[in-house]
Amino acid sequence: MKIGKACVAIVSIAMALASGGCATSVQYGDAGSAKPLSTEFGSSDLQQIAEKMVDSLVAFPPVVEVTSQRRPVITVDKVKNKTMQHIDTESVTDSIRTRLIRTGKFRFIDRTTDAAAVEEIKIQQESGLVDKNTAVDFGNQIGAEYLLTSNFSEIKQKASGVTDVYYKFTMNLKNLKTGILEWSDEMEIRKVAKRSMFGS
Repeated sequence: MKIGKACVAIVSIAMALASGGCATSVQYGDAGSAKPLSTEFGSSDLQQIAEKMVDSLVAFPPVVEVTSQRRPVITVDKVKNKTMQHIDTESVTDSIRTRLIRTGKFRFIDRTTDAAAVEEIKIQQESGLVDKNTAVDFGNQIGAEYLLTSNFSEIKQKASGVTDVYYKFTMNLKNLKTGILEWSDEMEIRKVAKRSMFGS
């Protein structure tokens, strides 16, 4: 019996050591790191775009003039992905909107939650569960004055072990009442990857 127990103990220790030898090391990285790991669109690119575009918009003289007097109402359209990559454009849109909100210069309408808002108002109006004096009525929401749209495109080239990817992010602010394009800017990012001749 003692020999059997000893064998079981030895096998258990060996399995523990084996599994420990295959353990993956995980550590926190710098969320703001600008070091590219590949030519694909990454988190640092997202941060650069959100920062540069928002800074450009809020510093544009006509926008500065308008926002110095009041907080215009804006709706942000989802970024249109014209690249060949699968990019979470909702995340890009959220980052831009969040950075704009933090400036304190605008008010926002979030169209992505309209369906949930309609359902909530219907419950308040029709369920009989909500006090009619506090229930929200349809047709009282404020309309957006401006529409912020964005396009994201890429041009990719490969030759002699070199991969060159050019990204262009364009953003436009349109006045919904007049149809005038009040502001527009673009940001360019180029990433170049070179394959080693020795595979290192």
